[in-house]
Amino acid sequence: MSEIAHLGPVELLTPDADASLHFFSEVLGMEIEGRDGRSAYLRGWGDYQRYSLKLTESDTSGMAWLGIRAWSPEALERRVAAVRAAGLGGEWTADGGERGRGAGYRFRGPDGHRFELYHDVERYEPPEHLRPSLKNQPQRYTGRGAAIKRLDHVNILSADVRADREFATDVLGYRLYERIELDDGTEAGAWLSATIAAHELIYTKDAYGAHGRLHHLAFWVDTREECLRAADLFLEGDIHIEAAPSKHAIAQGFFLYGIEPGGNRIEVTTGGYFVFDPDHPPTVWTEAERRKGQAWGVKTVESFHTYGTPPVEAPAAG
Repeated sequence: MSEIAHLGPVELLTPDADASLHFFSEVLGMEIEGRDGRSAYLRGWGDYQRYSLKLTESDTSGMAWLGIRAWSPEALERRVAAVRAAGLGGEWTADGGERGRGAGYRFRGPDGHRFELYHDVERYEPPEHLRPSLKNQPQRYTGRGAAIKRLDHVNILSADVRADREFATDVLGYRLYERIELDDGTEAGAWLSATIAAHELIYTKDAYGAHGRLHHLAFWVDTREECLRAADLFLEGDIHIEAAPSKHAIAQGFFLYGIEPGGNRIEVTTGGYFVFDPDHPPTVWTEAERRKGQAWGVKTVESFHTYGTPPVEAPAAG
């Protein structure tokens, strides 16, 4: 069994804090759990922790760090030891850690992304106006905006997908469920999970060979109809829709992609599949198969392969 429970929370950077906060709170329908300096903490109605997103005003966009919760204090110590043994260094957070949780261990992965391993957390205690009718639900369903339920997965860009994938499996303990192998033998994408969900942590090839960048954050809704409704909300909210609702071939998730005001790509998603087989062989997609586009034959927009945050200059044509 994996010693990782799940990923999240994640800290997202934005150069347009007010507009980004409006997007997440009013368009996606997340609750503002609190504020601290230049940061706001937001949550979906199904998140059991106090927040799943820390939104921080910055000079640029992108991901500051990605949290990963271990199953137990002992599992946390073992994963930290594995990180150190892999030569990735790192250090324990000062003053007990981030808002709503205990001490964490921060380090950089092979491509430069910042991670934080942790275990101790505070469960969300809703104020009276957000208390749910059902005691097995952490928060009242408000129906505001797209009413996203929870953080679902994170896709980060990589200059060397194979190296990052091996780090995730060998050091962190993730399972590899799907990957893309190009004709020259290099890997262009890896879909990994610590659970039975088809994907949770994704690495995809950075078109510019840059390091430490974000492809997208994905937030879960329960039905395809909610994805379609989110597309209407994006349209009315003047949010750029990069890819209109359709179905992925890899992991089979139903999706909507847009660019929030701070420049970060955001997905609203549902569907997918579960992996119950303990000996599940990873699915390998070829370059020719990926050229076909998404599950229903929809061609993938070019920006999906090239755009990430923070932005970088495209190399000059040779």
